[in-house]
Order: sequence, then structure tokens, then C-alpha cells
Amino acid sequence: MNFLRGVMGGPSAGPQPSGAETIQKLCDRVASSTLLDDRRDAVRALKSLSKKYRLEVGIHAMEHLIHVLQTDRSDSEIIGYALDTLYNVISNDLEEEEQDDSEEENLPKQVDDLGSQFTEIFIKQQENVTLLLTLVEEFDFHVRWPGVKLLTSLLKQQGPQVQQIILVSPMGVSRLMDLLADSREVIRNDGVLLLQQLTKSNAAIQKIVAFENAFERLLDIITEEGNSDGGIVVEDCLLLLQNLLKNNNSNQNFFKEGSYIQRMKPWFEVGDDNCGWSAQKVTNLHLMLQLVRVLVSPTNPPGATSSCQKAMFHCGLLQQLCTILMATGVPADILTETINTVSEVIRGCQMNQDYFASVNAPSNPPRPAIVVLLMSMVNERQPFVLRCAVLYCFQCFLYKNQKGQGEIVSTLLPSTIDATGNSVSAGQLLCGGLFSTDSLSNWCAAVALAHALQENATLKEQLLRVQLATSIGNPPVSLLQQCTNILSQGSKVQTRVGLLMLLCTWLSNCSIAVTHFLHNPANVPFLTGQIAENLGEEEQLVQGLCALLLGISIYYNDNSLENYRKEKLKQLIEKRIGRENFIEKLGFISKHELYSRAAQKPQPSFSSPDHMMFDHEFTKLVKELEGVISKAIYKSSEEDKKEEEVKKTLEQHDNIVTHYKKVIREQDQELEELKQRINTLTSQNEQLQATVTQQVSQIQQHKDQYNLLKVQLGKDTQHHNSHGDTFQMNGIQMEEVSKLKEELEEWKNKHDLLQGQLREKDSVTEKLKSSQLEMGTTEQSSQTSKSGGLEHNNELQKELEMLRSQIQLQSAEISKLQIENQKLQVMNTTADPVLGDSGATAANNAELERRLEQEIKELKSEIKALSEEKESLKQQLDSSSSTVAILQDEKSKLQQEVAESKKEQDDLLVLLADQDQKLSALKIKLKDLGVPVEDEDDIESGDQGDEDEDGDEEEQD
Repeated sequence: MNFLRGVMGGPSAGPQPSGAETIQKLCDRVASSTLLDDRRDAVRALKSLSKKYRLEVGIHAMEHLIHVLQTDRSDSEIIGYALDTLYNVISNDLEEEEQDDSEEENLPKQVDDLGSQFTEIFIKQQENVTLLLTLVEEFDFHVRWPGVKLLTSLLKQQGPQVQQIILVSPMGVSRLMDLLADSREVIRNDGVLLLQQLTKSNAAIQKIVAFENAFERLLDIITEEGNSDGGIVVEDCLLLLQNLLKNNNSNQNFFKEGSYIQRMKPWFEVGDDNCGWSAQKVTNLHLMLQLVRVLVSPTNPPGATSSCQKAMFHCGLLQQLCTILMATGVPADILTETINTVSEVIRGCQMNQDYFASVNAPSNPPRPAIVVLLMSMVNERQPFVLRCAVLYCFQCFLYKNQKGQGEIVSTLLPSTIDATGNSVSAGQLLCGGLFSTDSLSNWCAAVALAHALQENATLKEQLLRVQLATSIGNPPVSLLQQCTNILSQGSKVQTRVGLLMLLCTWLSNCSIAVTHFLHNPANVPFLTGQIAENLGEEEQLVQGLCALLLGISIYYNDNSLENYRKEKLKQLIEKRIGRENFIEKLGFISKHELYSRAAQKPQPSFSSPDHMMFDHEFTKLVKELEGVISKAIYKSSEEDKKEEEVKKTLEQHDNIVTHYKKVIREQDQELEELKQRINTLTSQNEQLQATVTQQVSQIQQHKDQYNLLKVQLGKDTQHHNSHGDTFQMNGIQMEEVSKLKEELEEWKNKHDLLQGQLREKDSVTEKLKSSQLEMGTTEQSSQTSKSGGLEHNNELQKELEMLRSQIQLQSAEISKLQIENQKLQVMNTTADPVLGDSGATAANNAELERRLEQEIKELKSEIKALSEEKESLKQQLDSSSSTVAILQDEKSKLQQEVAESKKEQDDLLVLLADQDQKLSALKIKLKDLGVPVEDEDDIESGDQGDEDEDGDEEEQD
């Protein structure tokens, strides 16, 4: 133990051993000692030397330390020392030490190399990383915390390799997720740092971490720490959330579906007093805004971005951001990032754009937020980044928002300008910026106005009506004329580039605007003069844009001006410039470095105001028009004539095709309506068939009951005959008469029952008749219900015949009863001498005769009523038969109409097929001539757009 005392600082005699020797002895001690205490002391000594003698400890002790981790897991203290030693060897965190200047210069590179080399040695055996993952699971603080730090350092040094090892390790990522649930904040916070390194640039691990409930845990930590008022832990959690969500569509969708967007709203709740924001709060809020932008970035799939935008509106997040936007005392960088965030939340989402248009600034009088932002954009005293953010916000507000574009342009039109001048409109601010002395304001206003005209031919035509008052006493000039006047005056390059981009956007795809532009005789000579000159590199960009503008004037020229027809303009280019020189100047635009930067993303991001030259949407326009203008310049007059003829023919065919498509749509709508009616009538028919089936079963039951009554009636007749014989033989007249009375009463009850059943059948027949009349009013249902109605009517006729026969049988039986009654009276007369002249018996017989006669009369009246009911039922059947005949006639007519409709539709389809073949042949010819041809769906959408634009123009006029 003497050498340990020397290492630990105890007194020793003789020469002191060097650091390398001491480390070697300690390594031997770790490898050979059998006592755990000796090994623990040796590892502790290695830990104390590992910072000063990092290279020596790493070379000699790493293998022994790994062995300790494998064999001495039962002792947490020695495991902790071993992990700390490995961390000191692998980590690049430097302690403050006194070193020479020359050493300090070379040290960082050497340190980086050492950490990377030792990490590579450690992870060469994948079992070492797996062992480390197992140790991180230990709850002991002295084991878990050093294990987390060591694993984080490994990921910093060799991230992709360590990520792959953890990914293939069973439950590797899940083990690390438990660190977020640790109650000890030190381990939890370092666990967040570990997951930051683990999730960098690895989509597979990002998905696993997200589905291990990382979002829930991280948002809980942010809430516990105080949201934006929290410390650096909130910053670390936000950085981890960005790693999980950025460029990961699966995690973004999971974040939205889990309703985590709603939990972001409290982050942006700021008070009225916004003074004295701490640096950490600014950092936290900046990261929170960036996290919102990750979810609605224009580079995300459109569907995912749109759903996140709608969720942010419904949960009130957009409203909260607009509150920060209009608040006072907000730091400039937070305000700039908030503007950029609001821009992407509303970009392309009509609902959010409409809300943003309704936001007012808390001023007196209240002004729209758009107007307040535009005032900042055209104010040269505002910071450059803030002006860029406002321009981006305005562009996003107008992106795919024809309603917003119309509102902006309407503030420039004469009929909507505020005559009192009390309020400043967006159009007035844009015009003021367009003609100010600040070139950056000129450029921003020109680009903003170009976005108000983007892909909207109606507004391009309406903007031609705008008149500007230049000075007192002079007549007003149009906005188009004023732009060309300023362009010809030779202002700064940035101003001219902005105006040329505005004019190119304005004239593209608008023949009327081209005619107005060419109507000024000074414009074409100015453009040709600019293109023909040999100027410096700074002016080459202006020359390219002038060539583009002249090419647009040729390509979209409708030849309405005789002096500026397409052919004459081409001849002018050939004489004054030369075709090759014109194409070369046109190519200056796409070859420019600033053009390539602007084409990368929609947000304008420039290092300095001098670099603001191109707009992202304008680069798309250049890419679209550069090729077609080049082809148009080389086309001859004959080719132009052929192209015009083909275009006219195509327009005619397009009109025919559009007409037939409209006819087919109408027929499809009619077919859909008929199908719905058929479905409705089919369901009604099924209900009626079910009712008929039920009534047929009831009739069958009535038949069975009738047969039973008939059998019982036969038995009763025999019984009466036998009783008559007995009465005649034995002379017991009173008993037989009472039995006969009871039987008559029973027969009367049965007759009443039959009469009630007949009434029920009567009502059922009435219901069937009404339902059949209703079905007769619908054309389609008659096809499915006529056959069923005929069958049911036949069944009813059969049942009526049976009822008639039953009534006849009942009448016969009643006549038999009358005969029996007469026989009984005769028997009474013959039995009087035998029984004696009893007064009581005679009285009883007389009473019985009266009752029998009365009951017989009642029975006859009931039979008569039944016969009348039978006649009425027969009349109903006859009317039902006539209804069925009418339905059959209607069915035949409907079938004939359907056949005629099918024949007419087949003829239309044949004609449409012929027109499509002709159209395809003409399109092939056009493509051979080099003319761009749109698809049918694009033509149809364009036609629809033209109709909508015409409607808007009529409303505004």
C-alpha cells in the first residue's frame, strides 16, 4: 500500500515515480487484486489521475475498467468510479489548466482526436455499449448519473455508430426513455441532453422516442418548469422536441393527433408588462416559435401543414400569436420571429388568412394589423430583418388568397379610396413605398404589389384603372405609366429590379395589360435600348429583366396594336439586338447567384439589403416563361399564323367539349336524382310488400277460422236434428228450445266476428288502394310495384269469391234453421194433447217463437248488410284493377323514355369521342410546333377560374 500512499499524497522516501509508472501500477493492481477494497482504491486513484494523464489512463486502463464494469456490478461505488474515469478519458470537456500559449493553440485539435479515438476503441465491442445501457437502468445515483454522462459523450464523439448499436439493442431506446421519469432532476436533465444527442438525424430513433410517450413527458417538464419563464431545462426540452419533429412527417402527425398543439397555447401567454425580459426567456420563446414553424413549414406535405394550421386556429394559438404581434415592449428579435411564425401559420389557409385580416392593432382609431405591418415595411428606420419578416407575412397572407388580393387592390381603385383621408389604406402605403426615395422600400412595395396580382388576371385588368396624381396642375397618370416613367429615369438597380419584376408579373398572362404597356410609344424603344447596350455586371441583371419584359410583351400580344404586332416586335429585336444576343441577355437572370438563393425557399432571407434582388415566386415565373419566350422569338410569321389557327380551332373544340361536358354533368345529376328516387321507392315498395305479406297471413288465418266455424256449424245442425227427434219422442219441449236459443246466440256471435274480420279486410284494401295511388305519382316506383299489386288484387278477388260462397252457405244454414223452427212449432202443436193444455207452456212457446222470429229477422238484416259490403268491396277491386291498368301504361311510357334517353346519350358519347380524337391530333400538332399545351383538367379549371373571375369583375363594376 506504500505506492498508493504516494499517489494519494502521503509521505514517502526515495525518488517519486512518474505518472505513467503510477498508472501502470494501478492498472496491475486492478487486474490482480482479489480484495474488492483494493480494486476500489485503485480505480479511485485512476479517476483522480484521468484528467491530468488522460492519454496514459486511456491507453493502459480502459480494458481493466471495462472488465470492472462486467465483474464488479454488485458494488455501486467501484462501478461509479470506473464510469467517471471512462467519462474523463472520452469526454472533450476541458478543465482550466495553466498551459503555454503554443500548447493552447494545438490542444483543441488533439483533444478532439483523443476523444474520437478512445470512443472508437470503446464501441468496437458492441457489448460495451449494451453493458452501459444495462448500467443506466440501475437506480443507484452513483451508477446511473455517470452512465448517462458517459453515454452522452459517446454519442457526441461517434453519434451514428452509437445510434445504430442502441437501435439494434433490445429495448435500448426504451431503457433511456425511463430517464425522463426519474425524480432526481440532475439525472432527468442529463437524460434530456442524452436524448438530444441520440435523436440527431436518425428518423427511426425519433419515431421510437415519440411513441414512447416522449411528447407527453417533455411537455409536462416544460409546464413544471414554468413554460417560457423556465430555465435552461426548458431550452433543452424544446431542442429535443425540435429534433423529434423537424423533417419527420410521422412524428408531426402523431403530435397533432395527440392534441399536443393545444398544449402549446400557454407558452405564448404574455402579460401587459413586457419590460425586462431575461435572456433565457427570450431564448425559450424563440425556440417555442421555431417549434410552431416546424409544424407548419412550407416544406412539409401540404395536407399535414393544412391540418396543423387548422388545429392552431381552433385551439386559439394563432389568436395568441397575434396578441404578441400587436403587444408593446416585446423584444425586436422575438417580434420578428413572431411575424415569421404567424406568416407560416396563415400561409395558404383561407380560414387563418380571413382571421388575420380581421385583426386590429390597439390604436386610436383602431387600424388593421396588415396596415400597421406595412407601415413598418416601408419605414426605412425599421430594422432590416423586421422589414423582411413583414414582407414575408404579407406574401403569406396573399398566397392562394384571391379574396385578400381583391381587398388589397380595391384600396387602390378610385371608387373605394377614402375621400376624407382620415385613414391610410394598404394600397396607399404600397404606392407610397413604390415611389419613395428609399430603394429597399421601392423593392419591398413592388414585390408586395406583385403578390397581390399573382395568378389573378381579373385584378391585373382592374389595376389598370388606378390613376395617380403626380403634381398639382398636371393630369393624373396610370400606375402602369408611372412605373415605366420611374424605370426610364435611371434610378438605383434595386429599385429598377423591383419595378421590372412588378411589370413582368403584371403583364404575364394578361393581353389587355400588354396592350396598355405597348400603347405608350416610349416603352419599347427604352427596353430595346437597355438590352442592346453593353453595360457592367451590375446592369446585366436589369438587361435580363428588360429582355424578359419584352419577351412577355411578344408572347402575350394579341396583335390588337398594328404597330406592335408580334412579327414587328420580332423584326425589331432582330435588327436592334439580334436573336442570339437577346437570348443571352435573357439567360442572365437564371444564371445570377441571387436568383439561385431566392429559388430555394419562400421566406426572403438576405444577409444585407444590397442582396435583396429576387423574390421566390418571381423565380417560378422566370422558370416558366424563359423557355417559351425563347421559342416564340425564333418562330416565323407562318408558324405564328398556324399557331393562331390551331388555337382558334382548339378554342372551338374546347367550347364544344365544354358544352358536352356540361350536358353530361346535367345528365349525371339527373341520373343521380333518379337513382335516389328509385332507392326511396324501392324502400317504400319493400315496406308495402311486407304489409301485403302480413295481410295475406291474416287472411289465411281468417280462412282457417271460417273452415273451423263451418265444421262447427255442421255439427250444430246435426245436434239440432237429434234434439228435435228427442223432443218429439219424449215431449221435453222447453229444454230443446233453450238449447236452440243458446246455439242461435253462439251463431250470432260468430257472425259478428266474421263481420268484424270483413271490416278489417275493408280497411286493409283501402290502405292498399291509397298506397297504390301514391305509387302512381312516382314514375320509377311503378316498375317495381305493379306486378305485386296485380298479384295482390287477384288474391283479394279470390278471397271475395270465397266470402261470397261463405255468405251463401250461411244463408242456406239460416234457411235450414227457419225450417227447423217451423218443425218445432208443428211439434209443439202435436205435443199439446200429450202434455195437456198447460198455460205456462203455451206462453213459453209463444215467447220462444217471438224470440226466434226476432233473431231470424236480425240475422237476415245482417246478411243483407254483409251483401252490401260485398258489393262495395267488389267496386273497390274494380277501381284497383283500373289503377293497375293505368300504372302499366305509365310503365310502358317510362321504359320508352329511358330507351330514348340511352340512345341520345350514346350518340353524345360517340360525338364526344370523335371530338376528343380531333383534339388529341391538334394537340400533337401544336406540340410539334413547340407550343405548350395544357391538359384537359387544367383547361377545365382555367375555364372555371375565368367564369369566377368574370363574376367577380361584374360584382366590382
